[in-house]
Amino acid sequence: MRFRHVRLVALLLCLLLSSGCSMIRVGYGHFDSVAAWMVHDYFDLNADQRDLFAQRFERLHAWHRQTQLPEYAQFLGDFQARAKRGLREADMLWAVDGFKQRYARIAVRGAADAADLLATLTPEQIETFRQQVDKDNKKFMREHRINDSEAERRKVVQQRTLSQLRDWVGLLNDIQETRIIAMLKTMPLVDKLRHEDRLRRQREFFALLELRAGDRAVFAQRLRDWLQHWEAGRGAEQTRLFDESWRKRAELYAAIDHTLTPAQRTHLLSKLQDYIDDFRELSKARPGVAQAR
Repeated sequence: MRFRHVRLVALLLCLLLSSGCSMIRVGYGHFDSVAAWMVHDYFDLNADQRDLFAQRFERLHAWHRQTQLPEYAQFLGDFQARAKRGLREADMLWAVDGFKQRYARIAVRGAADAADLLATLTPEQIETFRQQVDKDNKKFMREHRINDSEAERRKVVQQRTLSQLRDWVGLLNDIQETRIIAMLKTMPLVDKLRHEDRLRRQREFFALLELRAGDRAVFAQRLRDWLQHWEAGRGAEQTRLFDESWRKRAELYAAIDHTLTPAQRTHLLSKLQDYIDDFRELSKARPGVAQAR
């Protein structure tokens, strides 16, 4: 997911999906402070806006802790059971769909509060946000080598994929790495497609902000729709290419799963269990209290 503008409803899930286990338990307990810093960095909020954000985010954070984290543990437990018997292409697509559904729940829950905050933005703050978005776009292009040759772009994908796999299953042997690299060469490159999709989403969001001074209920509903249905604005060809990319990626991970050694599968199951344990513990913790491992 990603256009890194600060969507109030997306911040929690971003943390959960992008951070390592060791950071979740510490970071989640203080995520109200982290989120406030991120929002201020993007919008340069005034004191009243910071107070409004803190109040609304605390409510969202409490709901997420109490209702969503236990469900995340269950979801990962289901995925862990699939991983024990061996992952298939359908399992990977099931997981992707599951993440989308859980993001949508946060979008639905937090859209009205997000609209209340966004409605207070001044033209100057929107310009500050636009500048931050431009910086993010340049960073994305730099990290993904968007303007480089196909060979260089594929090298970035290869390095990132191997790094992610080592994190989840441990060290890969030479045969596995060779096979993975060969499979990646047949994968469609979607970096430029993702960049175009980011730009589309940004255009939609800035157009949406122009409605912030109108009917608040209408603005909140439009924001909710935009957050919940982020793929709706894609053209037919874009949709086809993204769907093909997800299928190919699912095929890749299923093929890799068939090569895992017992030690690598144990590593995978243990890492999933770490997340499950963290989600369960965090759901019981008092807000603002970080849990030490």
